[in-house]
Amino acid sequence: MRKPSQRSLQLYSGRSHRPLAEEIAAHLGVELGDSGLRDFANGEVHCRFGQSVRGADVFIIQPHTHTATSSVNDSIMEQLIMIDAAKRASAKRITAVCPFYGYSRQDRKSEGREPITAKLVTDLLAAAGIDRLISIDLHSGQAQGFFNGPVDHLTAMPVLLDYLRGQATGDLVIVAPDAGRVKVAERFAQHLKADLAFIYKRRLKESGNAARAQEVIGEVAGRHCVVIDDMIDTAGTICAAAEILVKRGATSVSAMATHGVLSGPALDRLNDAPLDKVVITNTLPPPSGANTKKIEVLSVAPLVAGALSAVFDSTSVSQLFGGQNQG
Repeated sequence: MRKPSQRSLQLYSGRSHRPLAEEIAAHLGVELGDSGLRDFANGEVHCRFGQSVRGADVFIIQPHTHTATSSVNDSIMEQLIMIDAAKRASAKRITAVCPFYGYSRQDRKSEGREPITAKLVTDLLAAAGIDRLISIDLHSGQAQGFFNGPVDHLTAMPVLLDYLRGQATGDLVIVAPDAGRVKVAERFAQHLKADLAFIYKRRLKESGNAARAQEVIGEVAGRHCVVIDDMIDTAGTICAAAEILVKRGATSVSAMATHGVLSGPALDRLNDAPLDKVVITNTLPPPSGANTKKIEVLSVAPLVAGALSAVFDSTSVSQLFGGQNQG
């Protein structure tokens, strides 16, 4: 006896950033499933899905972030528990959707006796039972190789480019805040037919791992500069770049990044820095207390929804990005 295959797409969210998951679900035209998450008195997490997931294509959305009541480690553990629940409930395929991937900066050993924690997180997700991984703008594209399965490395570039095209004035210069971001900044410059510059930084041994902006490579005097980075954490790099660009005669300086981590002194630094605008996306929850006149948040929900739809329909994800999502 043969029965027709009835595949279903089911979308679930952890508690790190539910509004993003709800927005993705709305773009897909599906209901966000009931994750049934709750905490025991001692802090342990329990999950019981409110619907059957047997034979379903399950997508579990969770950016690895800290909130006022939980840490990055809490959000990772919560996603692992949800994955395990889906696997034990006979889901056909489980995809971990991590708009912001925790520990992504720890993707190599820079000194002896250090871990490669980005690989460890991937191993944990694999052990929990994922079949596929989706993330946005990993700190290093090579981290895709940590998972022995399909990885869809999305990029927020289309969202940021659309914003720039609507806002940009003449004499635009795209600036990489350090040598490691030159390749990404060059892509932006090519799309916008703009010039490229980058900041030369030198790490100071006497100051631990701190770095100091030394010089600007490229013509920025009398021009509008946009600094491009993958994330803004404590905002030290972005603010230092803005200061040296202004010293070198830039007419205005703005900053753009996919992930607005905005830890510790970041908001105060951004408010005090000579930045006209700071543009981030909603891969992470928008920061509370942010100066909305200076910080603008763009949505990546349509972009993620398109990728999830392509995965479910077994069509090309890279085609959505014109092949620009592989680096």
